[in-house]
Amino acid sequence: MDNRFNIAAQIGGKATGSRRARMEASPQFSGGRFRNNVPTTTGISLSAVPRVAVAAFTGGDARRPHRPVPLAPATPGDDAQGLHITWYGHSSALVEIEGHRVLLDPVWSDRCSPTPLAGPRRLHQPPVGLRDLPPIDAVVISHDHYDHLDMPSIQILADLQATMFVVPLGIGAHLERWGVPESRITELDWNESTRVAGLELIATPARHFSGRGLSRDETLWASWVINGPTRRVFYSGDTGYFPGFAAIGETYGPFDATLVQVGAYGNDWSDIHMVPEDGVATHVDVRGGVMIPVHWATFDLAPHHWSEPAERTWREAKARGVRLAVPRPGERVDVDNPPEIDAWWQHVA
Repeated sequence: MDNRFNIAAQIGGKATGSRRARMEASPQFSGGRFRNNVPTTTGISLSAVPRVAVAAFTGGDARRPHRPVPLAPATPGDDAQGLHITWYGHSSALVEIEGHRVLLDPVWSDRCSPTPLAGPRRLHQPPVGLRDLPPIDAVVISHDHYDHLDMPSIQILADLQATMFVVPLGIGAHLERWGVPESRITELDWNESTRVAGLELIATPARHFSGRGLSRDETLWASWVINGPTRRVFYSGDTGYFPGFAAIGETYGPFDATLVQVGAYGNDWSDIHMVPEDGVATHVDVRGGVMIPVHWATFDLAPHHWSEPAERTWREAKARGVRLAVPRPGERVDVDNPPEIDAWWQHVA
């Protein structure tokens, strides 16, 4: 049976044994689940259900691009001193940092869903194939939602690459269920770190939730710090805005570049997904250099217009004097010489 159609496999595994013991010892774990460190509403109130339902089935034309999204499949380089970031769409990105490579939240499937027959479908194709990626030192996962943790992509990468998988607590159970050897999985709690191929990877707090089935918050979510010998990158993962970002900036910053979630927001889930203005504030809080907005353009996951995240991020970045790069999917950004913004999304929307 094709595992893509095996919903039980797609949902993943349950932590047991020493993995479960580590989870239960976490300061973030209480009452059988992980929790945010600030009060957070992760569900939609009953009074909001009709409004959210109407929004889900209206405005569809504006929520999708009217023309093909321009792709710019770039060739990774071997600049041992440089820092380059390639955004592949949504939150999938390649960080090339001082001769090493980290792949963030790889999602190459046609849908972000437990089945290929339903669920949000891609609005553009991946700019490169998984088999065309260069050697990857580490695959880093922010949390276990389907638009960030994609079983087929993980299985292909595990087969093709000798990469390590670095994930928040509990997610290792999913990977093992999918055939990733335990020796290639490192699970971290917030503010824990590991070293891979000369890089330091640190799991830092975020304000979100988790779950691939009916149960929630049985695995941890995280933002990430990627430290090379002299360069630093911050990835927000999915998150609501909260004071923890200023603490991350104070402890681990400044950063040469940030990848920050700016899309899939709505008034009824503002605690767990930032609006673009909050994304720019996060970049400022962590003391970022160049900001690359992510979590937009690839899947229709919220009622806002398709191009709105980029437009609002650009406007707020200009107002706050933030250096911004908005690459096309697949475009390789030299952080030391980022491209001028050409508002390509306006020609597509």
